[in-house]
Amino acid sequence: MHRFYTVLFCLAAAAWPLASGAQTTTTPATTTPTPSSAPATGVSSVIGGTDEMRLRPGDVLRIIVYREPDLNGEFLIDEQGIVNLPLIGDEQLAGMTMRQVRDRVIERYRVHLRNPSISVIPLRRIHMLGEVQKPGQYGIDPTVSLAGAVALAGGATPSGDLRKLRIVRDGTVYRDRVDAAVTLSALNIQSGDVVYVERRSWFERNSTFVVSALISATSIVTSIILALTR
Repeated sequence: MHRFYTVLFCLAAAAWPLASGAQTTTTPATTTPTPSSAPATGVSSVIGGTDEMRLRPGDVLRIIVYREPDLNGEFLIDEQGIVNLPLIGDEQLAGMTMRQVRDRVIERYRVHLRNPSISVIPLRRIHMLGEVQKPGQYGIDPTVSLAGAVALAGGATPSGDLRKLRIVRDGTVYRDRVDAAVTLSALNIQSGDVVYVERRSWFERNSTFVVSALISATSIVTSIILALTR
């Protein structure tokens, strides 16, 4: 009988950490950086991405021309690799690095503006699906982490698991079980890719209930044994 009580005690002791440590998923709030002040007069800067990042069809350029709000906006690079920018018209930019894009944009705007101050922000258009609060397509700065991308989609649902992030490209799994702290550029994420947040396992989602039921069952069995041994 002493051995039986020892087993019951061990079951309850093992169950308690599971109940108190039931997993919750939180997502750090991250937003696409925006410039707080204009770059030096007469220059063009690249905010987000890297100088060597190459643009592809489907990418978006966020252009900010300081003191010229009518020229600001987000502009899609079409399937032919062309983007239409205010005042300067069509430009073939796909395949160019961001350093080359910066130089091209400032060169074109100098024809129309005196000492323009311009920021160029590349965005990848990515589908955020699975266990996220607001599924959909988002234009995201490539320097943002996967966790930040999930945050832009409203964060993970209570059932979402940031340890189980899957990247799908053209219907095929490109990367699986990706670290949420890794940036989009480090993973070579492209426009059109899907970031899928998977669900936590059944036990993780119901661990509190399972452990509570186990503790209750242990208590009932103990009460019955005590009643029978009196």
